[in-house]
Amino acid sequence: MKKKPQLPACISRIVLVGFMGAGKSTVGALLARQLHWPFLDADSVLEDRARATISEIFAQQGETAFRRLEAGVIQDLISNHHLVLAVGGGAIETGSIRDALLESPETCIVFLEAPLEIMISRCEQQPGAALRPVLNDRERLRSRFESRLPHYRNAHLVVETATLTPEETSQQILAAVSAFLKENTLA
Repeated sequence: MKKKPQLPACISRIVLVGFMGAGKSTVGALLARQLHWPFLDADSVLEDRARATISEIFAQQGETAFRRLEAGVIQDLISNHHLVLAVGGGAIETGSIRDALLESPETCIVFLEAPLEIMISRCEQQPGAALRPVLNDRERLRSRFESRLPHYRNAHLVVETATLTPEETSQQILAAVSAFLKENTLA
């Protein structure tokens, strides 16, 4: 089993990872506001650059092409300082993305963890939920979630969000990062 990565001594970007419905975009926007940093959602940036929705990219070009586009977008975005970035739920499956995130200096990767049933419920309450056919195939969804868990859990920080509001989640992330940085500057 791989050793969990150590937090960098200096943090200039926070990357949120997790399954769909984990709260990456909601928590990311709150966290960015508290830090006075910009917030970007890699999926939104990808859609803007491709001038197509993720669903359209999948339908027209396939998952392999989408993952290649996603990797390029994330590589570009992690060169920015003072940034909170949410990446798509499947981004962590791509080895080049995992490596880029883990090797990116000053990057803190935070996994927002919750039980699958809670995340599905959150997704079903979002606008456009009917457009996510993946929500109907629960067995495939569970399989994907379970295959991604080891990658998600290799993050610098893991925050259990099931019983937390988005505000509480962002506060917990800030507290953990602040405590770590304070401890390292005193050492």
